[in-house]
Amino acid sequence: MKKLLIFFALLSLFSCKQQPKEESTLQSKDTKGVTEEIKPSVKSIKEKLKENGFKIFDYIDEETGDTVIMQQYFIAFLKKGPNRSQSKEEADSLQKLHLGHLGKMYKEGYADISGPFGDDGDIRGITIYNTPTQKMADSLANMDPMVKSGRLMIEIHPWWAAKGFPLR
Repeated sequence: MKKLLIFFALLSLFSCKQQPKEESTLQSKDTKGVTEEIKPSVKSIKEKLKENGFKIFDYIDEETGDTVIMQQYFIAFLKKGPNRSQSKEEADSLQKLHLGHLGKMYKEGYADISGPFGDDGDIRGITIYNTPTQKMADSLANMDPMVKSGRLMIEIHPWWAAKGFPLR
């Protein structure tokens, strides 16, 4: 149980970081030195996503009339793998390497959020990859030391979500 709590604490650190300024907002100072945040336009966000190979489409919010950019992400389901016979020491070592891999994916901008499920089922957790292709997400997910060892397996599905909307 203690290891699970540590895992959740580390996971929350990786999952709650702010996006870099160049992706979320820019800052500008007026002639009086007042700093103002300038959000990029929908058009510039869409152009950048398309330029980087992401699949997107527009959704018009009926209530507000706002244009919402829908982006394709990839959800990797981390499932129990065929090789779960590691010793406690090996499993603990793999868990540390696994968390390091997920942290690196988040830091480099390839994964937006990861987390384990709260039951002891076959699906152990998920990672949402922010990559232009499923092939790239699959390749990154399969670099996970837990997957390489056979302790976990990956199942990836395309998933659409509103670009930039936070979890609530």
